[in-house]
Amino acid sequence: MAANDRAAAPGKSGGGSGNEALIRAALSAVAPGTALRDGLERILRGNTGGLIVLGMDRTVESMCTGGFVLDVEFTATRLRELCKLDGALILDKDITKIHRAGVQLVPDASIPTEETGTRHRTADRVSRQCGFPVVSVSQSMRLIALYVDGERRVLEESAAILSRANQALATLERYKLRLDEVAGTLSALEIEDLVTVRDVSAVAQRLEMVRRIATEIAEYVVELGTDGRLLALQLDELIAGVEPERELVARDYVPEPTAKRSRTVSEALADLDSLTHAELLELPTVARALGYSGSPETLDSAVSPRGYRLLAKVPRLPGAIIERLVEHFGGLQKLLAASVDDLQTVDGVGEARARSVREGLSRLAESSILERYV
Repeated sequence: MAANDRAAAPGKSGGGSGNEALIRAALSAVAPGTALRDGLERILRGNTGGLIVLGMDRTVESMCTGGFVLDVEFTATRLRELCKLDGALILDKDITKIHRAGVQLVPDASIPTEETGTRHRTADRVSRQCGFPVVSVSQSMRLIALYVDGERRVLEESAAILSRANQALATLERYKLRLDEVAGTLSALEIEDLVTVRDVSAVAQRLEMVRRIATEIAEYVVELGTDGRLLALQLDELIAGVEPERELVARDYVPEPTAKRSRTVSEALADLDSLTHAELLELPTVARALGYSGSPETLDSAVSPRGYRLLAKVPRLPGAIIERLVEHFGGLQKLLAASVDDLQTVDGVGEARARSVREGLSRLAESSILERYV
């Protein structure tokens, strides 16, 4: 099969959008291991072409002329045989039934398309007009193309996707190692109250980089279907805790709202998400996304964490209690200095929990300092 042909460049961020969700769902429907992919491979091996609409509604029906109304159960072999007819197939959106076969599709000719071949041009226009994914199997070019939401994806063999996915996974492993290093350094600096905006920006930068490469690998997992199970397990292991850590860093360090500027954690995370890959490499830009000015002087200015991140590392400490502790003490240094009696003054913190928090923070402080200097 031909190499992957992506109609649009990857988005600026790693966050999911409606467009990406539609594409991912469509790729999952045609991934290796599905009955539909089996049928498409049969069409390709049989040296015939095909045009298949993955959904049926009034819009699709209005584009159909001729053909046969079937309403039969979908199977890979039926798909292969019916594609021998000179016309398109209409399936239901769940790919459980074949509604029509041998139909001629007449989409709106005014819909713009860059495709040149009759079958591919029709597939593109039908997909844009009805909103359902459309699959085009090209006999002459020996490829399967998926059209969804204005984008075209050429389906590849699993070996080619795995090769790229393994390269991305190796990159993710290197990114994660670097993230662990800067996160460990931040923890030690938090204990010593020596954190600067530069340190926080470096951790936020690395968290975002890991998140984005993980999003790219997740796409490969979807495209691989059953062939991507091992890759999915490796990905889950590598990115465990990354998303919560990203939010905790923002909650600890997004500046307090002022009369001139009010900023929420969700807004800061959205701004980080919207940075281009080039912008993400610049620490001043990352600092601005977090709510700081981003000037060289600001990067070296001291900041103090509120304590969410380290408290989240204390075992069996509910989120509601963490909120109350941070609200009561106002910062990590006061939490570290608090005695068991001081901690018990917080609503919901009894003697046992207070000792657990005190001991947990002490162990974290000790291990963080040891990791930095040993």
